[in-house]
Amino acid sequence: MPATTAPAVLTARALLLDMDGTLVDSDAVVERVWRRWADRHGLDGDAVMEVVHGRQGYASMALLLPGRPMARNHADNARMLAEETADVAGVVPIAGAAEFLDSLRGLPHALVTSADVALSTARMGAAGLELPGVRITAESVEAGKPDPEGFLKGAAELGADPADCVVFEDSSAGIEAARAAGMRVVGVGARAGLYGPDVLVRDLREVRVEGIAGGGVRLRVG
Repeated sequence: MPATTAPAVLTARALLLDMDGTLVDSDAVVERVWRRWADRHGLDGDAVMEVVHGRQGYASMALLLPGRPMARNHADNARMLAEETADVAGVVPIAGAAEFLDSLRGLPHALVTSADVALSTARMGAAGLELPGVRITAESVEAGKPDPEGFLKGAAELGADPADCVVFEDSSAGIEAARAAGMRVVGVGARAGLYGPDVLVRDLREVRVEGIAGGGVRLRVG
């Protein structure tokens, strides 16, 4: 079923927020780093870019170079994380992200990202965004998106049942992870619309947040 872009109202016990493509536009850096990697390995850059969004780097490499020892993927991933952390040129907030995060102060929410602590700190800082107090990063999980572990951990940290959570995501891997966790999804941006979120917004200016008496969040979307 295609996502609705009509105005909608959702209620939730907690919100779980992806970073790249959802709060932060880091596409310029991702393109630079991954296209260099594609060139080094004789792969088509466009095909590589279809895979990498939303995943941990080593998991993308395993899909793109099947049969390569995972130890080499992890080593490559560590080098690329260092490259990405040092390169913040062109990293900007998604429209409305600062106001959206401000509206969540005092309400139950968490960042759930495939980035590690260093990268998520660098990108949120470069975009001028405050990091949520609860953060699930690459170091927090055994399996990255599209596995639901990160979202389930985020829900547990906030004391919320997965069915009472709403996820904000942009990527195929992230939306698949949220679905596997039994959560509803607000897709952010055109890319998200390809992967069947419950509701689709162009950016975070189309989301308004209210606290609910007794706990929880009401979202007016669209």
